[in-house]
Amino acid sequence: MLLMVYCGSRSAITPGNSADKMITLSVVVPTLNEAEGIVAHLTALQPLRRRGSEVIVVDGGSSDDTPKLAAPLADRVISARRGRASQMNAGSTDARGDVLLFLHADTRLPESADSLLTPELGDTRRLWGRFDVTIDGTHPLLPIVAWFMNRRSRLTGIVTGDQAMFIHREAFVKVGGFPEIPLMEDIALSRRLKCLGRPLCVSERVTTSGRRWEKRGVLRTIALMWRLRARYWLGADPSRLAQAYAAASPER
Repeated sequence: MLLMVYCGSRSAITPGNSADKMITLSVVVPTLNEAEGIVAHLTALQPLRRRGSEVIVVDGGSSDDTPKLAAPLADRVISARRGRASQMNAGSTDARGDVLLFLHADTRLPESADSLLTPELGDTRRLWGRFDVTIDGTHPLLPIVAWFMNRRSRLTGIVTGDQAMFIHREAFVKVGGFPEIPLMEDIALSRRLKCLGRPLCVSERVTTSGRRWEKRGVLRTIALMWRLRARYWLGADPSRLAQAYAAASPER
């Protein structure tokens, strides 16, 4: 299945913010059986909440205590159909902020994430973007992988979920949100958003877990992801790609 991208008029996007007005931020965290790390993950977001950002956890039907553990540390915990795309879309509908930031449960934001976004996203010319990424782990190749991820993203304007994508609400609505496909939803959304402008690439880094890279093998993971992305660009059905990814993934 090839997802077609239509580039409409960019002039229709007029976020109701100015450079001297503090934008409000909604952090949307999709979860599924994250009880082991969700408390630490959400605890790190509490300074943002104290400064006025909101945190919304969207659970996809966890069989562990994820929703219960998340409740005291989030503004709201809601449920949605399983799948990152559907969960993040549900969170965006519930969110109240000017800017939506989609954060994986194994990724940590820099402490000043909110103030880093304010100056340029207050300017209506900047509609979306992402952070540079560091991959946390012991394998010596992980820093090299992160460097290539950041460099590739700057060159292509394509953003992956590990980079904590953030988007003006109006832009997100205009492009129709995340395509509800089981894999590559971040890449598909990037293609839509590029019609509205290039992403803002923030050099401050988020830190994402390298656990799955190390379990599967770093070189094997690189080969797998490039193979799946090549098939996606050639029009492969994302459902088949998700099956291939799951078959190659280590157990959680």
